[in-house]
Amino acid sequence: MLEWFRELSAFAVFLSIAGVGFLFLLISLIFGELFEHFDHDHDMDLGHGGPSFFSTRVLSVFVVAFGCAGAVATHYGMSVAPASGVGVGSGFVFGWIVYAFARFLYGQQASSETRSADLVGQSARVTVAIPAGGVGQVRCRIGEELVDKIARTEDGSPVPENSVVRIKEFVGETVIVTRE
Repeated sequence: MLEWFRELSAFAVFLSIAGVGFLFLLISLIFGELFEHFDHDHDMDLGHGGPSFFSTRVLSVFVVAFGCAGAVATHYGMSVAPASGVGVGSGFVFGWIVYAFARFLYGQQASSETRSADLVGQSARVTVAIPAGGVGQVRCRIGEELVDKIARTEDGSPVPENSVVRIKEFVGETVIVTRE
């Protein structure tokens, strides 16, 4: 067994590494979310919410690039140590490219979530009259989305239906409005 191991060339070892990485990449692409359980997704970008540099796909591309570049380097006469250096450098470059592309795609996702900060300062129309000291309802348009919120006035004054108001702040799920 040991004799068979000695006969392996560096070229074959690098190609084997590339093959294992490619196989793992295919499996992670096919079964996707299954492998994300084992993903060491330690976020180095302080909570951006996107893919991690340590995702299975990025690491798989790193391993494939390492193996392929190492094999090419040994084919052109480099010894194992410099070929490994070329492989590590290539792995980082291709891993970073995949990571940057994944971040770009993640950033292009649309969200129907409307944040409270998006509503502050916007004009709204009263859809349910706001009685003195009570609450009513306002409707505001954010982009293409209509948002209905429970509202009360800043000074406690009544506001009739169909009046235009400005949203000043949020208190819990209630917006505080003033007349325009």
